[in-house]
Amino acid sequence: MMKRISFDDMFTTIKQAFILAGLPEDKATVCARTHTETSRDGVYSHGLNRVERFLDFVSKGWVDVHAEPSLDVNLGSIEIYNGNMGIGITNSIFAMDRAMDIAKQYGLGLVALNNTTHWMRGGSYGWQAADKGYMAICWTNTESCMPAWGATSGGIGNNPFIMAIPRQGGHVVFDMAMSQYSYGKLETTRLNNGKLPFPGGFDQDGKLTDEPAPIEATRRILPTGYWKGSGLAVMLDLFSAILSKGRTTADIDLVGKGACGGCSQVFIAIDPLKINDQAFLDQALEHTITQLRNSTPVTAGGEVNYPGERSLKTRSENMKLGIPVDEGVWKKVVAFSQAKKS
Repeated sequence: MMKRISFDDMFTTIKQAFILAGLPEDKATVCARTHTETSRDGVYSHGLNRVERFLDFVSKGWVDVHAEPSLDVNLGSIEIYNGNMGIGITNSIFAMDRAMDIAKQYGLGLVALNNTTHWMRGGSYGWQAADKGYMAICWTNTESCMPAWGATSGGIGNNPFIMAIPRQGGHVVFDMAMSQYSYGKLETTRLNNGKLPFPGGFDQDGKLTDEPAPIEATRRILPTGYWKGSGLAVMLDLFSAILSKGRTTADIDLVGKGACGGCSQVFIAIDPLKINDQAFLDQALEHTITQLRNSTPVTAGGEVNYPGERSLKTRSENMKLGIPVDEGVWKKVVAFSQAKKS
């Protein structure tokens, strides 16, 4: 069953759970806010629903809650850091901040992280950059959790890819996994007793299905664009490992420390105003969005949205009405916030 929780109540509850798990208060604050903002924006799979998994990784020692990134390489416009298996969220925020600092000087900054952990919602770091006026591109590799096209067993990562452009009327932010639907989306759809809008993977008989549970069982999730998504996943994996001096998906599998344990990530920030003036930027964005809005929708009365627009609408609705949660998931997180450290 679903219920709604206010932003403040969710944030406070998650923060307390993180503090009891051993996170320093400043990091607990940042992580709790990121998880809450993720659910607020409608990405429920990577917000509240990921708290239990994160706490499990912390309890197993797979995430060092006190670690900070350390500089490995400085090439001016490029910096490489060792994430030291620290918290993926705080490592990623640090990396995007550094990329923006570099872009402030050079116009473009690239920061790569090796040996880091799950960053939760990758789109968070696109929004982070856009809020400060920067364009951004970032991605991560993961453990193998998706079959390459033509295979039935997992061999490639479901490597999230994000692009963001700042806009006064609402940032344009594109956040995608390499699968048609992420495992988190499968989970939330199953919890809601729903079906996927389009087939998202294969069942035990090798047939495409829109039922989430059979796909979770076979782990034969469908690459977006079939062979194209499969190939893009491979290239993102290799680029992230090579740019960060870090692990490939094949090497992450050998670490065996949960989802994205020891992964490699890339954060690129661009200052668009070092290339164009604000008027040009506004014109490019508004002409594109106007053309999208003037498209003929598939269904009568429907609308065509630009990337990130639905997130903004969901954000506004959830701030007014409360954030939807699965009652079972919420009860677990509340219990974590009330548990006493042994």
